[in-house]
Amino acid sequence: MDYTVSVDVTNILLIIGAGIGAGFLNAVAGGGSLITLPLLITMGLPSAVANATNRVAIVGQNIFAVAGYRSKGVSAYPYSLYLGISALIGAIIGAKIAVDIDDRLFNRILSIVMILVVVYIIVRPLPKGHEAAEEMSRKHKSLGIISFFGVGIYGGFIQAGVGFIMIALLTSINGFTLVKSNSAKVFVALIYTAAALLVFIYEGVIHWTFGLTLAVGNAIGGWVGSRWSVAKGDVWIRRVLVVAVVGLAIKLWFYSN
Repeated sequence: MDYTVSVDVTNILLIIGAGIGAGFLNAVAGGGSLITLPLLITMGLPSAVANATNRVAIVGQNIFAVAGYRSKGVSAYPYSLYLGISALIGAIIGAKIAVDIDDRLFNRILSIVMILVVVYIIVRPLPKGHEAAEEMSRKHKSLGIISFFGVGIYGGFIQAGVGFIMIALLTSINGFTLVKSNSAKVFVALIYTAAALLVFIYEGVIHWTFGLTLAVGNAIGGWVGSRWSVAKGDVWIRRVLVVAVVGLAIKLWFYSN
């Protein structure tokens, strides 16, 4: 795949800064890839390469995010492991689709996804509070596992906005609080993203300098975000994401390689 990008100090600092913000957002809510993925594309990476490169950072981020939640005693294990295995299978399928997709079509799909995520951010109800009872019957667990296979396909394909989908499923199917949903989300994302990353490594579509640089930023943000109070940042996160995502979606819709 032929392309040229500038690997200079300015780009490196931009990537690290974006990674910190994205890692924080991914740990406390979701949508961080809606910032880093378009940034990598605007820096000159083809869409497929940017999509693959972003996964290096997601893996690094979620290792630290999982550790951060565990350090606070928050975990949904072993249920999160079952969800992760289901999502892993779907992610392999999604990653194979992502490798072969046309750049312009990928940009259009991403821009539509970003707008849909904005709509969801605005209209979604608040997650159930700590007083809500969890739904962990065989029926609810099975529904969750089946649903996360679809999450894996989407996450393996595009990743951006998948955190919001996982939170919505965990709060609605299993009655998890937002904090516990996030702890399960980062664990699941770590498992299926690692599988998708192996596909991208095999296909040779990763820009390792940008990927590892972004991973440093995402890891810092993931650690800080996982230990941050989710409720305090929710309103602010919604406002920033709406503005950022709308602008980036418009740019991607008209972007051409």
